[in-house]
Amino acid sequence: MANVPSDLKYTKDHEWVRVNGKTAVVGITDHAQRQLGDVVYVELPKVGETFEAGSPFGSIESVKAVSEAFAPLSGKVTKVNEELVASPELINEEPYGDGWLIEVELSDSNQLNELLSATAYEEFVKDDA
Repeated sequence: MANVPSDLKYTKDHEWVRVNGKTAVVGITDHAQRQLGDVVYVELPKVGETFEAGSPFGSIESVKAVSEAFAPLSGKVTKVNEELVASPELINEEPYGDGWLIEVELSDSNQLNELLSATAYEEFVKDDA
């Protein structure tokens, strides 16, 4: 069973969100990185770019496939994980830690209510495992 920390919010596109006041750190879930396999390249947006919830903000390339990463919330990118340029495998090793993708300044915190809880996400991926 994939690791699903209970203090995070999740999307059906397999992103996780860690909210900290008006900002949120975004990454892909343990389940997603397992499905992808070994990550070899990550393309991330530039700081200052804005995205609407549900729109693609970057891509993650593995030995198996290229997958888009989708913005779980609308907002402006305030940080990108530069470590992933040299070490994309951090996504496989620590999807909820050093493998984070971007930090976003939220434009509408009400969108958090539309995200899945850990329990709901576990239920969502249960048949995928």
